[in-house]
Amino acid sequence: MADFEKKFRKSIKSKIFLLDNIMSYIVKRKGKQIRPMLVFLTSQLCGGTQEATYRGAALIELLHTATLVHDDVIDDANQRRGFLSINAIWKNKISVLVGDYLLSRGLLLSVENGDYDLLQIVSRAVKEMSEGELLQMEKSKFLNINEEVYLKIIRQKTATLISACCAVGANTAGASEDTVNQMALFGEKIGIAFQIKDDLFDYGEGSGIGKPMGIDIKEKKLTLPLIYALRNSSWFEKRRIINRVKQSEKKPYKVAEVVAFVKESGGIEYATQKMKKYYHEALEILDDFPDSEAKDSLLELVKFIIERKK
Repeated sequence: MADFEKKFRKSIKSKIFLLDNIMSYIVKRKGKQIRPMLVFLTSQLCGGTQEATYRGAALIELLHTATLVHDDVIDDANQRRGFLSINAIWKNKISVLVGDYLLSRGLLLSVENGDYDLLQIVSRAVKEMSEGELLQMEKSKFLNINEEVYLKIIRQKTATLISACCAVGANTAGASEDTVNQMALFGEKIGIAFQIKDDLFDYGEGSGIGKPMGIDIKEKKLTLPLIYALRNSSWFEKRRIINRVKQSEKKPYKVAEVVAFVKESGGIEYATQKMKKYYHEALEILDDFPDSEAKDSLLELVKFIIERKK
């Protein structure tokens, strides 16, 4: 990963002092880097890491970072991973342009090196992510998300990029189309499990996630624990809880009522069971590959994703 860090920093270098200063801020506060790790481990599993693998990992990381910068503007978020967000320091106009710059650097990196297969994989992911975000906004307005719609949203918003990571890794290793598709499915399963785990944190199931409990409820985002609890409640109880969700932004104490309702209704256990289902389906895909150090590392990474505390 040290070599990747150097190449990534070079890919976002700018002659504009302000922009380069912001890029340095971003690099110093990067997260767990699960996505580039998935690219490298998948490439090693499927034949070996090539120079194109580094470019593919950089493309993914540039895209992911751009979406985070733009998300913070959309959500009016002042913190990211425990640090001040870009928009909190440099305001919205600069943040939007920074996100655009990161996206353009990713596109140029691929075009200049003829990595058109990678560009196609990642462009599809961008399309899916945008559609997922808009679908969630549409459904959240009326609070009518069922489990099927929820799974579609998280597949598009989160799992599609993790799927792209695994597809990019396999592609750059020279794997067959069938293997690339197989690894893309593996990544999708991991991505869905990852997002369900993240949603569980909103109900206090873990610690140190970097966001206060109940933030999804305040933003009127119906996630799997609450969807299950509502599905298994009476009409009267369902209306009461929906009203609590609607009131939670202005009356934060209503959040505690919703959290208690979800826990009493078995929503946490159901979501955890679903998360483990996707986890085991991902492991079954890896069973098709021979034992190797890369496979062991992927297994450890997948295990970390569902057992993490933040």
